[in-house]
Amino acid sequence: MPSKQILEIKKQEVKEIKKSIEGASSFIIIDYKGLTVEQDTQLRNEFRKAGVKYQVLKNRLVKIALNEMGKTEFDEYLNGTSSVAFGSQDISAPARIALQKATEFKKMKLKCGFADGTFLNEAGCKELATLPSKEILIAKLLYVLQAPISKLAMALKAVSEK
Repeated sequence: MPSKQILEIKKQEVKEIKKSIEGASSFIIIDYKGLTVEQDTQLRNEFRKAGVKYQVLKNRLVKIALNEMGKTEFDEYLNGTSSVAFGSQDISAPARIALQKATEFKKMKLKCGFADGTFLNEAGCKELATLPSKEILIAKLLYVLQAPISKLAMALKAVSEK
């Protein structure tokens, strides 16, 4: 294949990576070295169930896409084996699933990530992973909002029974 065609293909790949980054509420860069095919399949299935897009991408192309978007803090992490998990619905899903599987498999590790406009190092990714899902947060909020009303109703009932 002529080098001009290869260059166009790579430019298109960079565009696709940028589109994935822009469409994601968060993403995590993972070192997947040492995973077996079975473990990788489990990882992909968990991501898929959570609506997370998971891809193995070339470090150089990811670096170019991020640099074009003004994000240079990822440069030092884009080496070795890297895959990217893009989350668009639940901001903590990519980190939560990746940390869970990293703990289970003991071979992969979280390199860095991005959530809500902020770069996250490994510790930040682990912190993001501990956040409850959106559904759990909504349920907790509803409980907190409902609790005073429930207590008032119980107090009024107790007064009326006396």
